[in-house]
Amino acid sequence: MKGSKAMVMIGVSFAAAAGAVALSSQWMNQEAGGNTRKVMVASTDINLGTRLNGDVVRLADWPADSVPAGAFSDSKQIDSRVTRVAVQRGEPILESKLALPGATGGLSAVVAEGKRAMTVRVNDVIGVAGFALPGNYVDILVSTQGERKPSDISDQNISKLVLERILVLAVAQEASQNDTKPKVVNAVTLEVTPEQAEKLDLARSVGQLSLVLRNQIDQQPAETAGATKATLLSQAKPETAKAKPAAPAASAAEAPRPARKNTANTQPAARQECQSILTGSGQITQCR
Repeated sequence: MKGSKAMVMIGVSFAAAAGAVALSSQWMNQEAGGNTRKVMVASTDINLGTRLNGDVVRLADWPADSVPAGAFSDSKQIDSRVTRVAVQRGEPILESKLALPGATGGLSAVVAEGKRAMTVRVNDVIGVAGFALPGNYVDILVSTQGERKPSDISDQNISKLVLERILVLAVAQEASQNDTKPKVVNAVTLEVTPEQAEKLDLARSVGQLSLVLRNQIDQQPAETAGATKATLLSQAKPETAKAKPAAPAASAAEAPRPARKNTANTQPAARQECQSILTGSGQITQCR
């Protein structure tokens, strides 16, 4: 008897616990449902220039207090719209990530307003060994001959940065920004202004181009004068011959020597010798 009562009590306890869990779960779902909104998100990774449809987007619950600005809640609002940037799986579809309504798919939808897409031929060296990928920024370097004057015989080779912070739109025929693996290609498409397009076209016709990969957040312009053969080899101008030291100033004129005194009258008189000689007529004295 006591054993049956114990079993009944255990069964009642389990039933009460299951009921409490069910009620708690229902309450939590109701609370959660009241604090979420339906938002259109990517159901798979979407490359830039892709036309949206029901196969690549879906509705998902999103916390109501953190819904990003420009989000959509209806698939009809984004039907046939084109992405202008890559969108990852589960990421909300935002107005800022889409091209203007009516834009066709492809790379043309990615080009910013007022910009142009221009392709240049590269190789593994010019293309930074394949590290210049869509979404990166590069500088454009040209190596060419400078202007030569008829009287100038010096070497005029020069290497100069002509364009800075140019966005890479695509490499070869790939515009995906999700892949970070280097790709060695033979063509790179760049986003430039009309003025930059003119400079780039002239640069590739007068010399050899090179791409210089730069930091994504570096916006500081580079102020360089270009490199020439003289600056490359650090050739200094030959020093002019040192001027010979000036001859020492002539010494002061020597003081005139004192005139030699006339010694004709100053010499002492010659000593005279005298002697007496006896002659028949008397004594004679002779001096010499």
